[in-house]
Amino acid sequence: CRVQQWDSDEPVPRAELLAGVAGKRGLLCLLSDRIDREVLEAAGPSLKVISTMSVGFDHLALDDIKKRGIRVGYTPDVLTDATAELTMALLLATCRRLPEAVEQVKNGGWTTWKPLWMCGYGLSDSTVGIIGLGRIGQAVARRLKPFGVKKFLYTGSRPRPESAAEFEAEFVPLTRLAEESDFIVVTCALTPATQGMCNKDFFGRMKKTSVFINTSRGAVVNQEDLYNALVHGQIAAAGLDVTTPEPLPTDHPLLSLKNCVILPHVGSATYATRSTMAVLAAENLLAGLRGEPMPHELLL
Repeated sequence: CRVQQWDSDEPVPRAELLAGVAGKRGLLCLLSDRIDREVLEAAGPSLKVISTMSVGFDHLALDDIKKRGIRVGYTPDVLTDATAELTMALLLATCRRLPEAVEQVKNGGWTTWKPLWMCGYGLSDSTVGIIGLGRIGQAVARRLKPFGVKKFLYTGSRPRPESAAEFEAEFVPLTRLAEESDFIVVTCALTPATQGMCNKDFFGRMKKTSVFINTSRGAVVNQEDLYNALVHGQIAAAGLDVTTPEPLPTDHPLLSLKNCVILPHVGSATYATRSTMAVLAAENLLAGLRGEPMPHELLL
């Protein structure tokens, strides 16, 4: 293969992407690259394969890609454990107020032991609602179970009795999941059905003591509604690894809140996982160029 590489950690500038893709047979892209109709038209009819180094594919114009008969490779499974671990870390950091506590140590707020100072919410005997009981949702539930969670609820496009059996999880409507859960974890894909799903009505149904965690995609959440829910005490706290936009502007209102923990989309950020993702993305691309089955092909 003749490879043309954008050799920087920063996303390839749009103009460079459009110029670089012209006449190419294959494209290996990242989550940060928007592969839309403009890019496909710039590439021309030679483009046969797109391989994305991600499990998510909402940055790809799938309808246009399908019309052109372009094959797509992606990297599921390999980042499931890393993302589930990060989800657990974010959940615990949020519900036990760890960033706040660290700040108190640094700024002199830690003076003496006080009965209710820095109290948060524990997982033992709780009800956990999982939105999207796919690979990552199941991996999160598996890690939560030993913490003494009393009950698992889940919702999604359809019931998954085989997956739910391990956790005795009950399939419920989104409204009931919001009303009954002490902790809500979002691990679903971003689709037209899930876009803006966690909105004013959703947060309004949640308990005042409940904690909301999102490690899926930022656009699943209406951030203005989330901000209002946090400010007015409709929910206790939120932890986000994903936002809209990314990166989140440093003056964004959510960043002013003590009860909102925001991470820079690091769900899969372990050295081993990112290395495996890179190799798989390359293998998908090469298999596609050879006209062979990909290790992981997105069937359009």
